[in-house]
Amino acid sequence: MNGMTGTAVNAVGGEVPASEIEVEVRYKETDQMGVVHHSNYLVWFELARTHHCRVAGMAYRKIEDEGYWLMVTGVQLKYRGGARYGDRVRVVCWLDRLKSRAMSFGYRVEVDERVLVEGRTDHVWVDKASGNHCRMPEVVVPIFRSMEGQKQA
Repeated sequence: MNGMTGTAVNAVGGEVPASEIEVEVRYKETDQMGVVHHSNYLVWFELARTHHCRVAGMAYRKIEDEGYWLMVTGVQLKYRGGARYGDRVRVVCWLDRLKSRAMSFGYRVEVDERVLVEGRTDHVWVDKASGNHCRMPEVVVPIFRSMEGQKQA
């Protein structure tokens, strides 16, 4: 899958681990200027976020099987540089904020230890049956609480 690999990494000071994936930039992900098109960073954020949840013990599929969605409500990206075709980018993900009905994940995209993009996605819990916002399901509370306070690696 796009040359992607994933691992857990230690956070700053050896605290709760964040996680990372590595992606090799494909030609189709670049624009006419030869750099990765901005929309692809969001795809990589999703890959990193779902990997992060999976290694913490809560795959997105399980969330949906339990009758919930974790809907994206906001996205922030700050560009410092651009990745290019053939680069191997490292995407680090951590749980940035956790509330009873909402959460945010933080991200950092690097090539050779150089930070290219920093970002965040905001999410709310939605009950699939009603389509309404809801509290975090009890079945996932311990897992997401264990991720709380993670820092970027």
